[in-house]
Amino acid sequence: MPENKRRFKVKIANEVYTIIGKAEPDHMAAVVKIVEEQLAEIKELMPSLNNEKAAILLAINAVSDQLYKQEELLKLKQTEPKE
Repeated sequence: MPENKRRFKVKIANEVYTIIGKAEPDHMAAVVKIVEEQLAEIKELMPSLNNEKAAILLAINAVSDQLYKQEELLKLKQTEPKE
């Protein structure tokens, strides 16, 4: 494993996952906390949903949010004054 990557064992929805990445432990803990919260929210709204389908909905929400943020960033960059 490259030296700048870390291995994290995390538990999400009662499943253990090993995640490999460059993130700091605090960052990964925050990510896991948000994922757990969002999964719980989805499951509360739709209790009959299994974990796999809830995870797919969470992923769709995350990608949608990412696209909105990228659009916002692009607009901000286009309105920045040129030096």
